[in-house]
Amino acid sequence: MPVTIDYKGKLLETGIFKEPVNRSLMLSFSQLEGDGQGDMINHGGEDKAVCVYCEEHYSYWEDKLQRKLSYGAFGENFTVTGLLESDIHIGDIFAVGEAVVQVSQPRQPCFKLGWKHKMPELPEQVQDTGFTGYYFRVLKEGTVSAGDDIRLIERHALAITAAEANRLKYHDKTDLAGIHTLLAVEALADSWRKSFEKRLKSE
Repeated sequence: MPVTIDYKGKLLETGIFKEPVNRSLMLSFSQLEGDGQGDMINHGGEDKAVCVYCEEHYSYWEDKLQRKLSYGAFGENFTVTGLLESDIHIGDIFAVGEAVVQVSQPRQPCFKLGWKHKMPELPEQVQDTGFTGYYFRVLKEGTVSAGDDIRLIERHALAITAAEANRLKYHDKTDLAGIHTLLAVEALADSWRKSFEKRLKSE
């Protein structure tokens, strides 16, 4: 649940501190049972019900930060293996426990991640590496547990990976053809859709 932190002399609420849970939890359309967000404008909501981070990235960041990291270190709800940003697509549908989820957008790291790890440049480095993680929206509510398999139900036909979405967001910002292709994915989260539509209008 959210806690209050002191950030540059200001009190802020953040839900970035996650702890492992060893019992089944209800995954609703809006969030995981017992979870909470401090900033409901930029975090949470139906398009971002579950924050996912890849276990494979941990060794890279442990080397950078020079310390061992516990799962949940990036504020994620699910720490997963075998589902890298380059392997999954916006709109892919998975079953996990009793729930059904869909990839909606890559995770966009905020300054609170840098504050947590005492490394202000960390959010930008996360963007640069592409090791962002991503979000699930919930299509069917149900209970989930640590250790549940995440089973692919349906691969989105356009096959636009989260890595490709990150490329367009942070690196090749003038790839208008790529942006149009991404916008054709109806499952893309509304906030990312509006951001890319605004970029197209400015060109």
